[in-house]
Amino acid sequence: MDKIKIGITHGDTNGVGYEVILKAFEDPTLLELCTPIVYGSPKIATYHRKAMELGTSFNTVDSAEKITEGKLNMVDVIKQEVKIELGQGTEESGNAALQSLEAAMEDYKKGLIDVLVTAPINKHCIQSENFKFPGHTEYIQDRAGEGNEAMMILMNNMMRIALATTHLPLNQVAGAVTQENILGKLRILNLSLKRDFSLSSPRIAVLGLNPHAGDNSLIGQEEQEIIIPAMQQAEEEGINCFGPFSADGFFGTASFRHYDAVLAMYHDQGLAPFKLLAMEDGVNYTAGLPIVRTSPDHGTAYDIAGKGMASPASFLQAIYAAIDIYRNRISYDEAHADPLQKLYHDKREDRRHTHVE
Repeated sequence: MDKIKIGITHGDTNGVGYEVILKAFEDPTLLELCTPIVYGSPKIATYHRKAMELGTSFNTVDSAEKITEGKLNMVDVIKQEVKIELGQGTEESGNAALQSLEAAMEDYKKGLIDVLVTAPINKHCIQSENFKFPGHTEYIQDRAGEGNEAMMILMNNMMRIALATTHLPLNQVAGAVTQENILGKLRILNLSLKRDFSLSSPRIAVLGLNPHAGDNSLIGQEEQEIIIPAMQQAEEEGINCFGPFSADGFFGTASFRHYDAVLAMYHDQGLAPFKLLAMEDGVNYTAGLPIVRTSPDHGTAYDIAGKGMASPASFLQAIYAAIDIYRNRISYDEAHADPLQKLYHDKREDRRHTHVE
């Protein structure tokens, strides 16, 4: 199999994006697994490399069509001068992040990269006429979704946490928790677990919206009127889902270990416990779309930018996850592309239609 071409966006140029990218590829053995293509700026990369005294080398090209296998390739997509102000979110750093992202998405559409790994952005600084989204997930769905709905999954080797709602103000969450939405998310999650993670019969835990999962309607009606009916319909479709569980007890007793994934109702319900347990090696995966996109589960980390303190562990796991998911999809799609006709021969059919003299 050819090496997977991994498109990498540099994220906010005043954060830790370049630090984790350069640290991830300090060990050249990673180049045996993939061909990395960073969409960024050689000048900015060199600035970060010198600031942290890193030894990672890269190959500068003006197009992804000119990359070299066995090297960290840097496609120069930032033509203007960008002032680096480490630890500060600025309009310039946001513009540079968007230029990187747009260039990577264009090359994905051209077939020049196979998967996308994104370094963290500042959601406020990146806002512009071309980016009016709450975050990466919604932008990528718009650019590469092909009509499909994205689902955010945070994952590591202990758990996978999927979100029924993502970047919504808390006062809008209850209105977004509808039977149609929950059923749709369960369908996306179930297929992702099969296609992206090679699980033949995945088990999904569903969290309640209210404290104590509504406590039999004493604290809210959403569980009885919305979540449970959606789960029942999902079960009729062959989706193995369980709950709804009270989030505090579910995580407090480590019940997530008994399931292949957890569907949380809103952002902090799932991500707060996840990041408490998995901040060092967590991966943010955008499921449900044609493109495979992962990212580290941390932000721009302005407080430590330029200090050489950022760990590349989460970024490395994002690379490994993208490779694994891409390969799993190929295997799944090949296995389900042309179902074989029935290979056995039922002799009883012969006896029914054969006249014996």
